[in-house]
Amino acid sequence: MTPGILFLSLLFVGISMLVSYILTSKFEAFSKIPTSSGFTGKEIAEKMLRDNQIYDVQVTTADGFLSDHYNPANKTVNLSPDVYNGANVAAAAVAAHECGHAVQHAKAYPWLGLRSRLVPAVQFSSSIVSWVLLGGILLIHTFPQLLLGGIILFGITTVFSLITLPVEFDASRRALAWLDSSRVMQPAEHDKAKNALWWAAMTYVVAALASLATLFQYIMIYLGGNRRN
Repeated sequence: MTPGILFLSLLFVGISMLVSYILTSKFEAFSKIPTSSGFTGKEIAEKMLRDNQIYDVQVTTADGFLSDHYNPANKTVNLSPDVYNGANVAAAAVAAHECGHAVQHAKAYPWLGLRSRLVPAVQFSSSIVSWVLLGGILLIHTFPQLLLGGIILFGITTVFSLITLPVEFDASRRALAWLDSSRVMQPAEHDKAKNALWWAAMTYVVAALASLATLFQYIMIYLGGNRRN
């Protein structure tokens, strides 16, 4: 790893840790604020799905803290125990956000479809890209094509990170719009839910920027090696 890439990695690790800390703090704080409706995350999710005429998606639990996700393969909204059972602002925001992905799926939101189609390629590239890039840097003067291959593989994961951004922001937009129209929250609660989802989205923004900056560094190494050759 070159000094430039090492510096970028440490910089974005630090930023990511800061954003994750703020997100965790927001979640813990808003978990102590009950919603006026008294609905749990499970009930919020089920109601949002019904209100959007979605009846083939199951709401279930997933182990872990903030492990919440929507799985388009088996049409399940998977909520962490704190969200599934919680009747508070944080649980409502997270549950509605994950249902936002289910709404995207039901309405064939193009960015979600594109991201889903990229998953196999991302899984493959992620499994070998580190080794290919390392070998490419070591052999930059004798076999520069290896580094170029690594850049292409890393570029796939970068594109995936960038495509994730509109998917996540749109899911939050749908969630907040529904939370407002359904009246399951008071205005003050809605503002806190919006704040929590904004910080959750920032984790994806940091990841995308880190991936883009690192990709640029590898491209510069490749171009520099070619010039010396």
